[in-house]
Amino acid sequence: MFENLTDRMSDAMRRLRGIDKISEKNIGEALLGVKESLLASDVNFKVVANFLERVKTKSIGQDVVKGVMPGQQIVKIIYDELIDILGKTTSQLSGKKPLLIMLAGLHGSGKTTTSVKLARLLKKSGYKPALVGCDVYRPAATDQLETLASGEEIPCHTDKFLKNAAEIAKAGLKWANDQGNDAIIFDTAGRLQMDMDLIEEIQNLKKVIDPDEILLIADGALGQEAVNVAEHFNDALGLTGIILTKLDGDAHGGAALSMVSVTNVPIKFIGVGEKMNALDIFHPERIAQRILGMGDIVSLVEKAEEHIDDQEAKKLEEKLKKSKFDLEDFLGQIQSLKKMGSIGSLIKNLPGGHKFDNTEDANNKLKTTEAIILSMTKAERKNPKILDGSRRKRIANGSGRSAQDVNALLKQFAQMQDMMKKMKNPRNKSKFGSMSG
Repeated sequence: MFENLTDRMSDAMRRLRGIDKISEKNIGEALLGVKESLLASDVNFKVVANFLERVKTKSIGQDVVKGVMPGQQIVKIIYDELIDILGKTTSQLSGKKPLLIMLAGLHGSGKTTTSVKLARLLKKSGYKPALVGCDVYRPAATDQLETLASGEEIPCHTDKFLKNAAEIAKAGLKWANDQGNDAIIFDTAGRLQMDMDLIEEIQNLKKVIDPDEILLIADGALGQEAVNVAEHFNDALGLTGIILTKLDGDAHGGAALSMVSVTNVPIKFIGVGEKMNALDIFHPERIAQRILGMGDIVSLVEKAEEHIDDQEAKKLEEKLKKSKFDLEDFLGQIQSLKKMGSIGSLIKNLPGGHKFDNTEDANNKLKTTEAIILSMTKAERKNPKILDGSRRKRIANGSGRSAQDVNALLKQFAQMQDMMKKMKNPRNKSKFGSMSG
């Protein structure tokens, strides 16, 4: 997400930090790199022009703070302005119960998948969600919605015979209310492009549903075209928010920087993968940090807190202190890490993480390690010392890896255990405390 923009902006930021004197001339020259970065990432040219003008004005009128380089102050101004055009603050969904949400968007933007992701997120937040399928044109839409909803144990109302979206919505609303659902999401039909039939249909749906939230599902890979789509839907419906999808792919990130400024509609969520848990709340300040190459440690910590059980973490810490950490524990840590996302996505949250281009190799090594450990018996995981030649050969065959891979893993694990024993030494107490933390 935003990797191209981050790479370009990071280069521009390095040049800006080198400025030792603030003047109209050198500010203009230094901001050329920022301008090129934004335009190359599909940011709307009017948004870029207004952004640079505000940065320039604030930079020239800025008093130099003692002990802070002028260039660093300019970077801070750019950071603040990025937050401003991304929406200033995190925008929440209406807290109403029942909460009625209507999703709109073009065909292929990911509406159906996103509707289930959103229902899953609301379920985790304490709601009792339900889904209503109002797409009467795409043949597979109903089946897709039912399958995905079933996988997340979310009730779903569809009608494969009725071809009137407004009637389906009306029946679905009554069905969900009768069940006591307090968050009802309506998945509407899309088109390959904006047309009057689409607009008229969703306007009729709006009258029938009277939704609390009207969310546009916009494909982040569309670039500036996504901004035009947002404008059209906003004019027709009066959007309350945007969900930007496919930001794990080739999206340049420009749409996110343009849509809020052009439409004055907040981005509320971003889709960052195909899995049902790959829908994140949109935090403008965190996205600004990523764009400038500062990473996003807060999101990384939140993911860890979501997937790592406190009691298990305490047990693990005790095992580390007693040097009883074994391959069974190691396997558990790998599986917890996988729940948080790919190694690549986690590294991208670290400051400067966008520079790492070999994350696929790290993912492959993690898969190899997991496959090898899973091919062991529990007794072997608890006590790797019993792994003689024949056992190692069996494990290699069972995991589809080579005997060298098995030997390398066991060697590395033995080295790690030796290190833990050294950390246990009272003279190394401070080091151990740092590691366990």
